[in-house]
Amino acid sequence: MSTPSTVTVYCASSRRSDPEYRVVAGRLGEILAEAGVAIVYGGGAVGSMGALADGALARGGRVEGVLPRFMHDLEWGHPRLSDLHIVSDLHERKRLMIDRSDAVVALPGGCGTFEELFEAITWKRLGLWSKPIVLVNTRGFYDPAIALLERAVEECFMDERHRDLWQVVAGPDDVLGAIRNAPAWSADARSFAVP
Repeated sequence: MSTPSTVTVYCASSRRSDPEYRVVAGRLGEILAEAGVAIVYGGGAVGSMGALADGALARGGRVEGVLPRFMHDLEWGHPRLSDLHIVSDLHERKRLMIDRSDAVVALPGGCGTFEELFEAITWKRLGLWSKPIVLVNTRGFYDPAIALLERAVEECFMDERHRDLWQVVAGPDDVLGAIRNAPAWSADARSFAVP
């Protein structure tokens, strides 16, 4: 794949996590903006979410947030985004975020980030979505998840070819290269979705 025009980024709103996570999120925002890549993300103003958006906006990037109505009512949204889509619930949020993107990038986060990431992996496995998925493994955060996915392959809950569903990078500088070099995937993957 060539350089994507839009990337969805899954990330967290925690303010208490190690500051390195927010630094990495801000740097990813800068890198994507400098490459002319628009960002779609969860729309939050704090934590890695806020750092991602601020990094991209500071470099003149386009940042679209997707925020469920209840979060908007709680004033959790970032006030300076290029566009903010208010949706009815988390299900609609996830669908809109993935539908608008050429790739998915997962920064470290909590259960919401995990849910988004694993749903994207599942859709790709079933041939419902075929674009690159990149995990940014800051501080080795995703090591246990990668080990769990490897265990699923070893125990034959997933096929060996499913290792191509995701790419893992050490930091934000490697994200665009991982997207460009991700193995091709298609709806034909349904033929081995069940090992």
